[in-house]
Amino acid sequence: MTSHLDQVQSFCASQRWFGEKGHDVVVDAMATSVWLSGDGVWPAVRIGFVYCSGPPGSDIPIRVYQLPLSYHQAPAENLSHALIGDWEEQDLGDTRVWVYDALHDKEATPYWLDGLTNGRKLDGLEFHPVHAPESTTIVPEDAQSLVLTVEQSNTSLVFGDVALLKVFRRLEPGSNPGVEIESALTESGSELVPEVLGSARGSWPRAGGGTDSGELAMMTAFQKNATDGWSFATSSVRDLYAEADLHAAEVGGDFAGESHRLGASTAQVHAELAKALGTDVWEQDKLVEHAAAMQRRLAAAVAAVPELAPYAEGLGRAFANLAAAEQPVLVQRIHGDFHLGQVLRTIDGWKLIDFEGEPAKSLVERRALDTPVKDVAGMLRSFDYAARSLLLTDHEGDQQIAYRASEWASRNQQAFCDGYAEVAESDPRQQSALLDAFLADKLIYEVLYEARNRPTWLRIPLAAAAQLAGVEQ
Repeated sequence: MTSHLDQVQSFCASQRWFGEKGHDVVVDAMATSVWLSGDGVWPAVRIGFVYCSGPPGSDIPIRVYQLPLSYHQAPAENLSHALIGDWEEQDLGDTRVWVYDALHDKEATPYWLDGLTNGRKLDGLEFHPVHAPESTTIVPEDAQSLVLTVEQSNTSLVFGDVALLKVFRRLEPGSNPGVEIESALTESGSELVPEVLGSARGSWPRAGGGTDSGELAMMTAFQKNATDGWSFATSSVRDLYAEADLHAAEVGGDFAGESHRLGASTAQVHAELAKALGTDVWEQDKLVEHAAAMQRRLAAAVAAVPELAPYAEGLGRAFANLAAAEQPVLVQRIHGDFHLGQVLRTIDGWKLIDFEGEPAKSLVERRALDTPVKDVAGMLRSFDYAARSLLLTDHEGDQQIAYRASEWASRNQQAFCDGYAEVAESDPRQQSALLDAFLADKLIYEVLYEARNRPTWLRIPLAAAAQLAGVEQ
């Protein structure tokens, strides 16, 4: 029989949330939590903590992933897609068991719902309900779970169309920024984020000794009948491209009004975050430090993607202008990974979701104070992607459509900034040194991502880089 660690590695390697694909890493250990289920109850349920490491002498750090486990005495019906493996489990009396990813097991997931509803506290595992002012959200105790397929870095389940449970897969010790920020906004009465219903925090052995702890999951009110911003925006783009001669403002599916409202909602959330979690100031020395880091990322990107080289000088000027800026910059907690896929259009308006920050960055970096202009830059780039991605897939080489793509992106970028400025009482476009630097830095990230993952899309950030750098293509 294959060892259980080999089976765990094989299972993890096939999952979208496993971030070690393409790296020479192995699953070399697994620890487990206290049992969530009682003695003699099947399936037996607990949480697994999977440890991955690189070859000896490599600089690949040890990473820890969360793998909730449900143990069955026989193969379970309709769970073959979630089968981790089968082995003799010492902690269950050396009984042979079939082990599944518990998040796909409807007999196992009620333990999470019960824990969050009732605030259960176990050894090394605590569930914390969060209570919003005037909350009316009630999750039925017998609500059935359904795993959503849209998640990539984590796993999300819907309970009875009422609650959404997000289970974090890759674990780091410390406070998860998504839990921290969204809980603070919920407790302050914000209506612009889904209401947080609770979170789970756990402890796991630290590689090399000691114990780490951090958030394992968060439950929010499910936004039934909501449309994500990307789908909503690209529907507008399709409407525009379907018309022969109309401008963006003349098409029935014009998105500018929604972009304006989204800008206003974004500014309001930034104001609420500043009030709930405080602010600070970056003086010029901090701006110089950030500009230098951006310049280093540019140099690394040019070395990796030579197509960026013609625009490097122009992008570098944006960083030089940031370093030369003398006006202090107000900083606070922000979203950190803001784009059209991180907002939902509900019947009550726009809501912002997923405040965890950029997945590739460390927890310390994701919890650091930053300028709200970074979020604005991320959304402006997302409008450009919404227009030009459909241009590539459906209208390759059509110059008229290319012009209208540019027009749609510009119209919605301006509308977003107009809405933001009305609420914030300051226009991000007037902070040109800051905005241009963060736009350039975002473009560098996009260039690297597309070159590695979607080479046919590389022209999208390259075209924007040429425009920002003032280089004719």
